[in-house]
Amino acid sequence: MDGVLIHEGNMIPGADEFIRRLRDCGTPFLVLTNNSIYTPRDLRARLVSTGIDLPEENIWTSALATANFLHSQRPGGSAYVIGEAGLTTALHEAGYTLSENRPDYVVLGETRTYSFEAITRAIRLIDDGARFIATNPDATGPSLEGALPACGSVAALITRATGVEPYFVGKPNPVMMREGLNKIAAHSETTAMIGDRMDTDIKCGIEAGLETILVMTGITQLADVDRFPYRPSRIVKSVAELIPEVR
Repeated sequence: MDGVLIHEGNMIPGADEFIRRLRDCGTPFLVLTNNSIYTPRDLRARLVSTGIDLPEENIWTSALATANFLHSQRPGGSAYVIGEAGLTTALHEAGYTLSENRPDYVVLGETRTYSFEAITRAIRLIDDGARFIATNPDATGPSLEGALPACGSVAALITRATGVEPYFVGKPNPVMMREGLNKIAAHSETTAMIGDRMDTDIKCGIEAGLETILVMTGITQLADVDRFPYRPSRIVKSVAELIPEVR
């Protein structure tokens, strides 16, 4: 979503028409985000405010993917959660109980303010045997003031204290992509991943067997591409270039 449809709260030119064409042509699609703070309803409102009309059911977050994954692994389980409404709502809807009393999992997501007390509690629960899950590995997140520490950075802190590595569900883990493909009944051979980051979007698409399209409207710039040991299927300036291909 960020870097492909919007940038710093503003719509990327052509993004509204691109989404409109997908909907008019009946092409199944999902908008993915590793941000687990917001619910799909919140994100839809954010997109509508920029001029992009997108139904909730077309939004797929790392929080939803995490909830689906946990339900598939241990239905009706319990979790101690560090995160906000996007994550807690998804877990509730998946039938999970939120608890500090010997939970099955510690689930780490994004939040605007990480609490040292909550992190300490998570460390102690993991030491006591709780399994460690994190929504996404992003080390930093964007803000108008500059980079912010994100889920990956806090996960590293917890790992250093416990010696336990988390299982990251969000991009670039292809689990998030495969769950998304199942959601829209799509096949990897006829699906493309459009993203602005080589280390999450493009890597995730490659590992899931999709065509990958890198746009130049977000994090990765053209000069950065050769630094990676893999390449996207193609590179375009923005999603506006892809509008004629929608059918």
